[in-house]
Amino acid sequence: MEEEFKKHIEEEKLFKPTDRLLIAISGGVDSVVLTELCHRLGYNIALAHFNFQLRGEESDRDEAFVKELAAKKNIPLHHIRFDTNQEARNAGTSIEETARHLRYAWFDQLIKEHGYDRLLTAHHADDNIETVLMHLFRGTGIRGLRGMLPEKGHHIRPLLFTRRTRIEAWARLEGLDFVEDSSNKELEFTRNYFRKELIPSIQKKFPAAEENILDTIHHMREAEMLYKKALDKQLKRLVHIKGNEVHIPVLLLKKLEPRRLLLWEIVQHYGFHSAQLPDLLHLLDAEPGKYVASSTHRLIQHRQWLVLAPLAGEQAQTILVEGPGSYDFPLGKLEWQWINEEDCSIIYFAQAGDKHEIHVQGKELSFPLLLRTWKTGDYFYPEGMQGKKKKLARFLIDLKLSKTEKEKVWVLESEKKIIWVVGFRKDSRF
Repeated sequence: MEEEFKKHIEEEKLFKPTDRLLIAISGGVDSVVLTELCHRLGYNIALAHFNFQLRGEESDRDEAFVKELAAKKNIPLHHIRFDTNQEARNAGTSIEETARHLRYAWFDQLIKEHGYDRLLTAHHADDNIETVLMHLFRGTGIRGLRGMLPEKGHHIRPLLFTRRTRIEAWARLEGLDFVEDSSNKELEFTRNYFRKELIPSIQKKFPAAEENILDTIHHMREAEMLYKKALDKQLKRLVHIKGNEVHIPVLLLKKLEPRRLLLWEIVQHYGFHSAQLPDLLHLLDAEPGKYVASSTHRLIQHRQWLVLAPLAGEQAQTILVEGPGSYDFPLGKLEWQWINEEDCSIIYFAQAGDKHEIHVQGKELSFPLLLRTWKTGDYFYPEGMQGKKKKLARFLIDLKLSKTEKEKVWVLESEKKIIWVVGFRKDSRF
C-alpha cells in the first residue's frame, strides 16, 4: 500500500517531497489511512479538523479522537467548530452544500495564512464512482463523466487510485484506530443513497458495474485531453476579451459545429445553466439588445457579436460637481478647472487611459452641476447639428454602441440642460 501510494504520487506529480501539506481529517478510516501513509513516508504534514456540530456527542467524540491522534504522532492540528444548521438556515442552502462551502472556505483560509502548498483530501475510487453517477443523473458532459481528478489546483486527492475495501483492509491489518460516522447510514444524503441503495441494485444485474465505471473514468480522462486540445483551438477564434467582457462573433459561431457545445463551453463559467442553452442559441438571430441573464452575467445580442458582460453592480448614479476640483465616478475621473476668468475646462480621464476635454463659458453654468447616468427621455443639442435637438437614445443608437456600452454613458448637466455626453459630444448651447 505504501509503495503504490508513493508511486501514484510520483507518476501523477501530485506534490514534491518538500511541500507543506494540509490534510483534511474527519477521523474516519479514509482520512486516518491518508494521514498514516503520509506520516510513514515522512511528508511534511499538518491536520485540519472541522466540527460541523451536526451529530451531537458523536461530533465531539470525533474532534477528541483527532486531537489525540495529532498529539500521539506529534502532527500540528488546526480545528474549528461551526453551527452548520444555523449557517444553512441563514444561507437558505442544504446541509450538504453548506458544510462543503464552510469547510473549503476554511481550508483556503488556512492555506493562505500558514503557507501550505497543498490540501489533501481522502477521496478514493469509490467516491469517484458515486460522483460520476450523480453527475450522470443530474446531466453532464465529458468533464462530469471523467469524475474527480487527482489534482485540481492546490487540491490533491492522492487515494483515487484505490478502492474503499482495500483502505479498510489495510487499516485493520495495520491496527489503525478510527471513528465511524453514523450519518453515513442516513439515506437522505445523496451520496449515501447512491452508495447504499442505487449501486448495490445495479450490481445485481451488472456485477462488474463498479470496475466498468472506473474503466470509463480512465477512458474519459484521456478523451478529455484530446477534447480540450480541439476545444482550445476553436475558442481562440471565438473568444475576444475586451476589458471585463467577452465578445463572440455571431457569423463565425453560426458556421461552426457543434455550436451548441462551443457556446456552452464559453458561458458555463459565468453562472449560466444548461437549461438556458436554447434561449442562448436564439440570441444568434435575435434583435440587437436582447439578452439572457445568469446570476452574475448577461449574454447580449449586439448585431454581429454576442457580448458576455457582468451584471451592473450597485454604484453611484449621481455626483454633484460643486466647483473646481477632481471628481471620481465609475468610469474614471472628471476634472473641472478655470482657464481664465470667463472660460473653464472640463476634462474626462477614462479608466482606459483616454483623455477627453471640452471648453465652456463659466457664466453659462449654474452650480452645482450634475454628473449622472443617462436615462430614457434625455435629449440635447449635439454640436455640429445646426442647433437641432436629438434624443440621447437615438444618438447612442447611431453610434452603434452595445447594450453594455450604453449603460456606461454618463452626462453632465446644468439646470436640467445636458452640457456634455461625457466622452462623446458637447451640447451646442454651451
